[in-house]
Amino acid sequence: MTAEIAVAPSPLSREPVTDGGVMHCGTVDRSGQYRTKAGNEFPPKEALHRNPSKNEANPGKILTSFNARKFRREQPGDPHLMLQFISRAIAFDEPVPFIMYWGKGPRATLADPDIECIEFLNAMTRQVRDAYPPGARLKLIFTDTHAALNGHSQADIRSYFGEIDVCARGRGFDTCWLGDLVRAAGSELGPIDHDMPQDMASRLTASARKWYRGEGTIERGALKYYQANMLEKRVVERAFPDSIMITFNSSALRSLLPPHLPVFYMYSMRRGFSVKPWFISPDSPP
Repeated sequence: MTAEIAVAPSPLSREPVTDGGVMHCGTVDRSGQYRTKAGNEFPPKEALHRNPSKNEANPGKILTSFNARKFRREQPGDPHLMLQFISRAIAFDEPVPFIMYWGKGPRATLADPDIECIEFLNAMTRQVRDAYPPGARLKLIFTDTHAALNGHSQADIRSYFGEIDVCARGRGFDTCWLGDLVRAAGSELGPIDHDMPQDMASRLTASARKWYRGEGTIERGALKYYQANMLEKRVVERAFPDSIMITFNSSALRSLLPPHLPVFYMYSMRRGFSVKPWFISPDSPP
C-alpha cells in the first residue's frame, strides 16, 4: 500500500560528496585528519585558507570527542558521512549540527529524568566544544504528532513540550515541532511505502502495548506510528540535510530515521542507560 505524495528534491543531494570525481569516503590518519580514498584532505586546505585557525580543527578529533564510551550506545551509523558533515562545519566555521527527536510519555510536566537527560546532552556538546571552539548546535524536534497519535491531549502536549523548551533553551539548545515541519512540507514529498515489515511490527506493537492510548487496536496504533515515521523521516531529512541524528533507540529501529543522515546511537541519561526520560515516572527514579 502506498500513499501518493508529490516528491520535492532535497536542498542538498545525499550522494557522497566528491571533489574532482573523487568520493569523500576514506579514513582518518594518525593526526586525526580525514582523508579521501585518494589520500586528499577533506575539506581541502584552500577551503580553510581564509581563516588559518580552521587548520587546527580536525574532523577525527571532533568525532572522537562525542563518540566516547560515556555517551555511545552503539558504534555510529555511517561514520564516514558523519566526518563529512563535521568537515563541512569546519569549512564554514560553524558549530557541528545535531538533531534528535524528543517524545512525550504519560507526564504533562517536566521532571527530574528530563533534566538529567538534558544535562547529559549538554555534557556531550561541551565535549565537542572542548575539541572545536565553535562547538555543537543541537535542535530538539518535539514529536507532537506521535503524542497526539498515542492519545495525549493537546493541552498536555503543549504543557510538557513547553517546559522542555524552556529547560533546553537554558542550555543553549534549540527546538522545533515535528508537526510544524510536516505542515511546512505540505505535499512536497514522494510516494511512501506504508507496508510494515514483520520484525518492525513486532517491535512497535510491543511498544504500543505500553504507551498507545489512541483510537483503535494496539496493532492499528503500531501501524499508524510506522506510517507516520515513514513520512516524517523524509520531512526531517529535507529540513536538516547536513545534521547528525542522535537517537536513544538501538540500530534495530534505524529504518524509522532519515535514511541519508548519519546516526549517533547515544545513551539517554548516563552510560549503560537508554530508557527515554519522557517515559520515566518521577516517582520511580532510574
